Amino acid sequence: MIDVIFTIDYEIYGNGEGSLKDHVFDPVRRLQKIFNQVGEKLVFFVEAAEFEKIEAAKSNPAITDVKKQIKELYSEGHEIALHLHPQWYNGNYKNGRWDLDNAEYNLCILSEQRITSIVDRSINYLRYVLSDPDFTPLSFRAGNWLFQPTQPIAEILAKCGIKIDSSVFKGGLQHQHQLDYRPALLNGFFWKFHDDVNKPVSSGELVEIPIYSEMVPPWRMATKKRLEIQQKSATGRKTFKDKINRVLDLARPLQPLKLDFCRMNINELTSMMNLIIKTDQKTSDKYKPIAVIGHTKDLVDFDTVDKFLSYLHSKEIRTGTFKEAYNKIVTS
Repeated sequence: MIDVIFTIDYEIYGNGEGSLKDHVFDPVRRLQKIFNQVGEKLVFFVEAAEFEKIEAAKSNPAITDVKKQIKELYSEGHEIALHLHPQWYNGNYKNGRWDLDNAEYNLCILSEQRITSIVDRSINYLRYVLSDPDFTPLSFRAGNWLFQPTQPIAEILAKCGIKIDSSVFKGGLQHQHQLDYRPALLNGFFWKFHDDVNKPVSSGELVEIPIYSEMVPPWRMATKKRLEIQQKSATGRKTFKDKINRVLDLARPLQPLKLDFCRMNINELTSMMNLIIKTDQKTSDKYKPIAVIGHTKDLVDFDTVDKFLSYLHSKEIRTGTFKEAYNKIVTS
């Protein structure tokens, strides 16, 4: 049994560049219309830290529209989830540019006290935006997918009421940040975990529903659409060490290709889904939540989104949210 969960990271670029109107509000308004017309819901991973800082600095007038949009999405039944790039919280806005604190780039390596402070602050900001003092996000996605080391952050998130993480993409590797999700290749479509997000533990306090990925040869990553989006991305300057680490990441015969509805073309999306459907036909008794990823800043090809939804409907594949998936997992 397959459920496709459309997730989208609702944010500008990780270095602080980008327009809230062009890279968040406008593309989501069009996406919202597409999904609302067919009665489907998305999971919006709202980057709470950047929006709080942008609002406080009054650096972008579109923050007012963004806040209204988040509240509207919530009222329409879309799931609001927590996404965090912690380098924003110590950031400063000077001369029209953001100077972010990259010493806090990976939330997981900070002190337990600092992690707790950041998580509490971000959830409180979402409550403020939604005008709902009781709101608690069900799911979490780490900035740049960094969810290692897994403790103490997993326990902190669980204490705050979060039930699901969706940071892992099987086969992921980043030498620069000591991220290694290769062991997760042995896992199923979801699992509980405790000390290590790669290791399933039946008594784990959180459920991992990974971003679905497939290991492919590097040439499969070099599509025209993907390369065009990457060229437009604001990346900032790379040090020599950064470049060496990236070479090490890529020096493998197979790379993880995420099921990305913004960066993939319709043939790539349907091809990957066809393989999932074939697997499901052999193990239809096992629940398979498939987390599809996208980013608002990459959202330019709405025709492909429309076609992919039509394809899923033609195959009678259900779409839903993490809330629905979690209820199926805990009752199975």
